[in-house]
Amino acid sequence: MALVLRHHPRSRAATVVWMLEELGQPYELQHVDLQKGEQKSAEHKALNLMGKVPVLIDGEAVVAESAAIGVYLADRYAPGRLAPALDDPRRGAFLRWCFYAPSVVEPCCMAKASGWAYSPSTAGFGTYEEMLQTIEGAIGEGPWLLGEQFTVADVILGGTLRWMLLFGMIEKREVFEQYVARLSARPASQRADAKNQEIAARL
Repeated sequence: MALVLRHHPRSRAATVVWMLEELGQPYELQHVDLQKGEQKSAEHKALNLMGKVPVLIDGEAVVAESAAIGVYLADRYAPGRLAPALDDPRRGAFLRWCFYAPSVVEPCCMAKASGWAYSPSTAGFGTYEEMLQTIEGAIGEGPWLLGEQFTVADVILGGTLRWMLLFGMIEKREVFEQYVARLSARPASQRADAKNQEIAARL
């Protein structure tokens, strides 16, 4: 049975297409017309009450939130390849970087862009500069977050970094740009980009 992704090419669902291409499993895209508000329809909200995409359907399993989808897919379909095994000592770092983008990078960049006044010690996502330094340290010598092994953590954190650099939402640093260039050179990333662009142009 093919995996089903509730998708729009101008949303975080575009990154899940990259995950699916890395996975190599058959999948089907179900277009959700955001302009027409289909994400708020009763059909879609029965899958995700937030009324957002992406939503992954795998038989009876329904998974929302792109980082959760990435961990689910890697653990279920590519354990040891796109995710360290459960008893691998690198598992903790893997999980950290999978959830660093939505829980730290995105709110921290939004706070800076919006000029929010907040206490870094209580907000949970710290300061903008510490966030940048942390990403820089995570990439390190690379090529990937876990060294020589590429994982779905690179898709999640790297995909967020690529998007933010493209739209000037995060400070450009050489280590970021080199990392994003490596990500963009991956065949699965290129296939996903082409698919998302084709769908966007057609619809």
